[in-house]
Amino acid sequence: MTNKVLDRVRDLLPAIKERAVEAEENRRVPDASIAELTQAGVFRMLQPARFGGDESSPVEFYEVIRTIATVCPSTAWVSSVLGAHPWQLALFEDRAQRDVWAENPDTLVSSSYAPTGKLTVVDGGYELSGRWQFSSGCDHAQWVFLGALVPTESGMDYYTVLVPRTDYRIEDTWNVSGLSGTGSNDIVIEKAFVPVHRAYSATDQANLVGPGQAVNTGPLYKISFGALFSNTITAPIIGAAQGAYEAHIERQRERVRLSYGGQKVSEDPFAHVRIARAASEIDAAVLQMERNMGEQLRYAQAGEEIPFELRLATRRDQVRGTERALEAIDLLFKNSGGHAIRRPNIIERNWRDAHAGSVHVINDVERALAMYGKGAMGLEVADRML
Repeated sequence: MTNKVLDRVRDLLPAIKERAVEAEENRRVPDASIAELTQAGVFRMLQPARFGGDESSPVEFYEVIRTIATVCPSTAWVSSVLGAHPWQLALFEDRAQRDVWAENPDTLVSSSYAPTGKLTVVDGGYELSGRWQFSSGCDHAQWVFLGALVPTESGMDYYTVLVPRTDYRIEDTWNVSGLSGTGSNDIVIEKAFVPVHRAYSATDQANLVGPGQAVNTGPLYKISFGALFSNTITAPIIGAAQGAYEAHIERQRERVRLSYGGQKVSEDPFAHVRIARAASEIDAAVLQMERNMGEQLRYAQAGEEIPFELRLATRRDQVRGTERALEAIDLLFKNSGGHAIRRPNIIERNWRDAHAGSVHVINDVERALAMYGKGAMGLEVADRML
């Protein structure tokens, strides 16, 4: 099938590339880029057809995100995160979906999932207060997903709650060395009421069930959150490496090393090896991502339970995908010479942005690999990010 959104996004790349410096300097994705990507249909790819969405394959969505990341990882990061949230909102009660999309199906939702606020049970719902960090693209959103802990008879349950822009304020705290264009600022709330229908349990999420499945019956909404969200973070990192690779090849074909007697880099066998290694790492990251997500969707389409082993493998390959992208971009950066550190420079920027993305909690490599190894040994594995 033709990825029509990808075709439209490719036409936008020159303008997005031109605005990459502006995004860094202003510490947020330019409004013009968000408007163009909205028009192209990026944010509706994983949205239910009931609200004008495409219900596309995640494989197609990630291809779009990687393509955007080749020219501006910050724009791709925000596009990926905001573009994944319609998928999660589709698992909420229908009333919550209508709260967001009834008047404008292009309404965007940002997020901050760490349960750093206080959620108190009150009549008809919850009272929410606190501060949440790292809400990427929040300036472009009118709603936000926030993580919170809820007391239960057996202890605590983790919930994602949906809050409108009128109930929170954004504090500008985003001053960073990488992904500076994502505008991942703080969300602050003081005693906001959250009705029951705007809360979704992580226990249900981990069991691949949600009240929204009653109205959104497509197979897209039966795959695991741990797979979809984790690859939402890795896709722009792989794309950043791909963009650095393309820029590197273009530059090195013309580069001459005066320190080596005028040697053409294009004829340097050591450079050839580094390029080959980088290309292989990028390919491996993409192929495993597409295989795993394609397999999860295939099981869902067949109405079959997604094997737990596949869910473990998806997380294993997701963190390795991030590692592979970093290994590739490090090789390219080292092979690029001193000019690569001059700003503005796509290799230097993508290198910083890729490394910044790698510190996201979902890229805790040892934790994800340990889960896979534990499962391979036949031991019980319990993690809400599977």
